[in-house]
Amino acid sequence: MKPSIFPPDLAFEPVRTAVVGLGYWGPNLIRNLNDIESAELRWICDLDQSRLDTFGRRYPAVSCTRDFADLLADPELEAVAIATPVSTHHPLALAALEAGKHVFVEKPLAASVAQAEALAAAAARRGLTLMPGHTFLYSPPVNMIRELVAGGELGDIYFISMSRVNLGLHQSDVSVAWDLGPHDFSILRYWLDETPSHLSAMSRSCILPTTPDIAFINLEYEQGAIAHVELSWLAPSKLRRTTVVGSRKMVVYDDVSNEPVRVFDSGVMLDDPQSFGEFQLSYRTGAIVSPPISPVEPLQIEMADFCAAVRTGSMPRSSALVGVEVVRMIEAVDASLDSSGARVALAATALPAH
Repeated sequence: MKPSIFPPDLAFEPVRTAVVGLGYWGPNLIRNLNDIESAELRWICDLDQSRLDTFGRRYPAVSCTRDFADLLADPELEAVAIATPVSTHHPLALAALEAGKHVFVEKPLAASVAQAEALAAAAARRGLTLMPGHTFLYSPPVNMIRELVAGGELGDIYFISMSRVNLGLHQSDVSVAWDLGPHDFSILRYWLDETPSHLSAMSRSCILPTTPDIAFINLEYEQGAIAHVELSWLAPSKLRRTTVVGSRKMVVYDDVSNEPVRVFDSGVMLDDPQSFGEFQLSYRTGAIVSPPISPVEPLQIEMADFCAAVRTGSMPRSSALVGVEVVRMIEAVDASLDSSGARVALAATALPAH
């Protein structure tokens, strides 16, 4: 029997789904949609016949096709999950929405803010779910830190420093900011409940002359927090490390560690001066706690949330509006880079808190 992450009273008929794109990420979508109770995988689609043959043998009950139109013509198919190159997200997702299908699109939602907004508007007009694949919003460590921030345990957030680097994979159609940036931008949006007011960036194209493969991005928030994001396809080892510093406590989130979340009861206090010109700092170094983390796969939770949104009309945690905001942040990175690292203002869309 397939596993269900929903209580019995929330059980519903499985959503009849298809996966388009069998490259790097598509197989993960196939595996999870095939495994969870809330989905029924009906179709897989890819232009490469050899890939179709491979997965067709692995999932013999699933129909295979090289023609996307076959999916759209199936009246029983309810939802499409798209894991294709970014440049194809808008035309494929728009065609699916116009055919009355709910749509899941791997990050980023589209190749421009205009395209992302057009998709969100098309879904809203038809009453369909459009969900970008920001998988880290379903990561147990990320959600634990979200609870710490929202609950005030860390105090006021001073700054967040994020490093997402590894050796490869160089992408042919997007920069490192478009490839890796959506992960950290969506996490920051989730933790801080706001889009940055200003952003500046610098980068370098080391291997391919017109494709930045390293980027350093600074973000400013109206509530006072600042953040720094380091992205790179050129690093000697894989690093997924984030530091969150608050007025009360600090957190280190290391996605590749056996202890992904470590909470430090540490900080600095400025005591009242005893006389004019005097000040005294007191440093607090307390306990370090590594809370237990659920081992559930984030993608499984994400796919279940998509199916629940399709069936119940609920807004998924990774909503279309969040997808638009992430693309807006990436476009701001490009605008800053085009202006030699200038500080760029973002006109944020007001998003509902999740």
